[in-house]
Amino acid sequence: MTELQMQIVHRAQEALASLQAAEAEQDLHLAHIRLGELESLARTADEHDLDVPQLRPYAPQVA
Repeated sequence: MTELQMQIVHRAQEALASLQAAEAEQDLHLAHIRLGELESLARTADEHDLDVPQLRPYAPQVA
């Protein structure tokens, strides 16, 4: 696993935990921020051909 992939996985784990907490607290603003962060991480992973399973739901959709 490359350094970039390790960092993306780590940040994704933190963002997912924060998203779950925000949803549990019904903090829609924080949940929206975390969704954007996850989408950004998924795009970065995709651009570098990295497979990060926890980011698959947030990956860019091809039309």
